[in-house]
Amino acid sequence: MTRTWHGFYPIETPAEIDIPLMSLYGLLERSARHYPTCKAVIDGEREMTYMELKDASDRFAVKLYNRGFQMNDRIAIMLPNCLEYIIAYYAIHRLGGVVVQVNPLYQSSELDYILRDSEADWFIGREEQQEKLVLTGFSDRLTFISAEKLIETGTDLSRIDMALPALAIDPKEDLAVLQYTGGTTGKSKGVMLTHFNLVSNVFQDFAFTADALQLQRPGERMLGLTPLFHVFGNGRLNSAIYAGSTYITLEKFEINKVVDLIRTHRPTIFPGVPTMYIALLNHPDLTADDLSCFKYCSCGSAPLPMEIIHQFETKLGVSISEGFGMSETSPTSHRNPVTGQKKPGSIGVPYPNTDAKIVDLKTGIDELPTGEIGELLIKGPQVMKGYWENSEETATALRDGWLYTGDIAKMDEDGYFYIVGRKKDMIIASGYNVYPNEVEDIIYEHPAVKETCVYGVPDTYRGETVKAAIVLKKGKSVSEQEIREFCLQRLARFKVPRRFEFREQLPKSAVGKVLRRLLLEEETQSPTVGER
Repeated sequence: MTRTWHGFYPIETPAEIDIPLMSLYGLLERSARHYPTCKAVIDGEREMTYMELKDASDRFAVKLYNRGFQMNDRIAIMLPNCLEYIIAYYAIHRLGGVVVQVNPLYQSSELDYILRDSEADWFIGREEQQEKLVLTGFSDRLTFISAEKLIETGTDLSRIDMALPALAIDPKEDLAVLQYTGGTTGKSKGVMLTHFNLVSNVFQDFAFTADALQLQRPGERMLGLTPLFHVFGNGRLNSAIYAGSTYITLEKFEINKVVDLIRTHRPTIFPGVPTMYIALLNHPDLTADDLSCFKYCSCGSAPLPMEIIHQFETKLGVSISEGFGMSETSPTSHRNPVTGQKKPGSIGVPYPNTDAKIVDLKTGIDELPTGEIGELLIKGPQVMKGYWENSEETATALRDGWLYTGDIAKMDEDGYFYIVGRKKDMIIASGYNVYPNEVEDIIYEHPAVKETCVYGVPDTYRGETVKAAIVLKKGKSVSEQEIREFCLQRLARFKVPRRFEFREQLPKSAVGKVLRRLLLEEETQSPTVGER
């Protein structure tokens, strides 16, 4: 089926591509065969070639198998970005196991929920995480494997094929990852991603970006700062491994260390999140020359304000490719073309093999004309299998082959899509619909504003009223009235926040997504006064 947006694809990109039936381990196995001596990972002072990475993963797979690990076993990985995570990830897939992604910053109550919901029997973490396990009460049931002892060199590699079972994975049916949603709007759900889901997104991404930019295979260097336990970082790792790229990682995003990494290793690809780009933009010593190594920069996990994109490109000379994705789409479904027409503020067009449409908010059935606002629906090979042990939520999200994203969006005459907001985030003030993203984009234009989050708070007169939480740039000051006047000049009056709060920081998820839900919870725990 031909869609309008296919006419805006890079000339090298077909509307449909062939996606092989292979496992995630197959990505590593392929690169070890084709690029054995190429550098695969740089983690501080530690480096591994592709053959060394495969050997280390195979060794760990042997260790797991000898301890009784079976196909389809669920194993939680609670590690930051590090070499051990990467080795464990591909070792588990060598055995057909299911990786349960866990944020290493989670405390015992958060960990308890994921372990209980996923029914994991295995756990990989650092020694200090064992205390959290004890508090959950799962320590006696789980088989704990210390990350400090994960990398070993004593296994006889000549016997690995004999020691391990044959790789027998059905890519379209077998789960590879249980990716828990961020819980930014409610209870976290386990997204079931198959090998085919995740491999499909690797090939879609390559057809749309790498092939269009003629990126080298091997030879590129990816700056891997987005957490690997997050679907965006995990997807980019798979892409780097498939391409034979060097994956340069850092355990924690610290801006001065990141700048040193860029200057030392000169990465060519950077998949970042908004807070990372904001930090780079505000670094006092970073120059356009420092970032001249980048061939391709993308942004994911949350919307990047247009003003930040403009400042980044003006000051540092780097273009950022905006896109859209979610845990449920492995993660990417849309992106702005890297060659040809790029529309700032849009999420671009659907990837190859992907369809999308906008339907009415009331029934979720009727497809809306160009320019009208409704819910975004997506269909494609990267769409999840469903939610783990949650048939009710699965039936709500997946209907007639379409994923109901919960995002409010519109499509223009060229087939470019624009996210307006989340259905659950939409503010209804005195009967008017207010979309937080639109208001945030305006506030970001103020030169004193570093970060902002707009949300609706209960109001006895209007039902809801618009509030903005704002973090100012270092050394900057501005009054509430000045911000209000700034907005009044650029927005309809009903969209202008009636309440402002200046804060030192905003609550965020591990990948820098502002947790609007927590701001609202703070608000609802205090008495609300109606305004007129």
